[in-house]
Amino acid sequence: MSVKTEKDLPEFHRSTWLKAMSAMQLKNYGYTIQLLQTVLKSHPEFLAGRQIVRKAGIAKNPGKKSLLAGLSGASFSAHKIQGQIKKDPLAAIDAVEKLLESDPTSTQLNMILHDAAVAADLPEVAGFALETILDASPKDIKIMHQLARHCMQHGNAARASDIYLKIISIAPSDLAAVKGAKDAAAASSMQSGGWDKEETTYRDLIKDKGEAVALEQQSRVVRSEEMIDNLLADLHGKAEAEPGSVDTARRIAELYEQKEDWDNATSWFNYAAALTNNSDFALVRKASDLRVKQFDHAIDARREIIASHPGTAEAEQYAAELEDLITQRSETMLQSARARVEQNPTDLQSRFELGEILHSLHMYQEAIPELQRARQNPNVRIRAISLLGQCFTARSMLDLAAKTLSDAATELVAMDNVKKDIVYNLGLVYEKMNLTDNAIACMKQIYEVDYGYRDVAARVEGSY
Repeated sequence: MSVKTEKDLPEFHRSTWLKAMSAMQLKNYGYTIQLLQTVLKSHPEFLAGRQIVRKAGIAKNPGKKSLLAGLSGASFSAHKIQGQIKKDPLAAIDAVEKLLESDPTSTQLNMILHDAAVAADLPEVAGFALETILDASPKDIKIMHQLARHCMQHGNAARASDIYLKIISIAPSDLAAVKGAKDAAAASSMQSGGWDKEETTYRDLIKDKGEAVALEQQSRVVRSEEMIDNLLADLHGKAEAEPGSVDTARRIAELYEQKEDWDNATSWFNYAAALTNNSDFALVRKASDLRVKQFDHAIDARREIIASHPGTAEAEQYAAELEDLITQRSETMLQSARARVEQNPTDLQSRFELGEILHSLHMYQEAIPELQRARQNPNVRIRAISLLGQCFTARSMLDLAAKTLSDAATELVAMDNVKKDIVYNLGLVYEKMNLTDNAIACMKQIYEVDYGYRDVAARVEGSY
């Protein structure tokens, strides 16, 4: 069966879906599940509905441990459903969903859902069941291998590549994961470029067949996009022959970056970095930056959709996705920054970047030691001190904030934008300390050179 979307549902069930989305927004999780289970009973291939049911179940049972280990009745029900899979897999799916309502992250129940979905020819649902287990147990290597194989079997090589690389980061000596990462990266590239199709030739990949003939006749006239595709085809062959070549993997990644194919570029930079056991900091950094760029593109796309469809159910759905993506982007940036510091603890630039990210996430206490170390780097010293002062301010350590920002302002001669920002924040600290004269003196320094800076004019003129 192919996955159904909201648009594929009949009118009655589409109406139920919209009611469920409204209930979800109101945090009425039990009612959300009740509504959607009626839809899923008739349309088991409606993956979006199943995803919302699982989110609602997790929200309804926050931090709840699996019940099956302690409740023999639940365990008996699970075994009974398992025995039903061969006879009626769809009925088994419906039955296990009812148990998942109270235990949504259970490995046993989600594996039953996986097996039933495979039997019912619902590979997307089977994959979703494995993803749910992995979300709850992110370091379960056995499940990661199973999910990666599932993704490879069903044409999602990019996801498989990500999973294999995660396994390698946890267990660098896992040879099956190393080979899987190489195969997945190659398959992802083939799928993206169309090279996985039988009897595909370079000419087939050019839309205008007449132009292809002309290019063959004029062998030196090749457009850059076509040249990249041709080079990639050649390099993929080399990667197959020499899977341990870091240089080949890097060159493939760079070509995908030129094509602005961020998914494949990220996968290949990750693969190249994994081949060096993540000792090549340039490769690790590049993969991290491209991963963030993937999030940026996804976030921008959803913002455009929300802006163009205001007030609709579609906008609400994308708004929820947008919030998740922003959170994932922040977590990815933080995880990458921490990994860089762990790999090279003496790199003060990495310390600064970690402190900057922690500050942006309002994790001020953790940011302080990183920024204190980073201010030893002359290239980022003033910026580090400025952020450090803001961290002290946020933690109501106003005397330390005032001294830190004052020291930073003293080091700068010209009243440029950096100094304006520091002096302005220093003025706000003095204001919180009830040192009104000092606060106004800071604002006057800026007023003398930039009347229009923030609300400085109103503050200074209002003091008279």
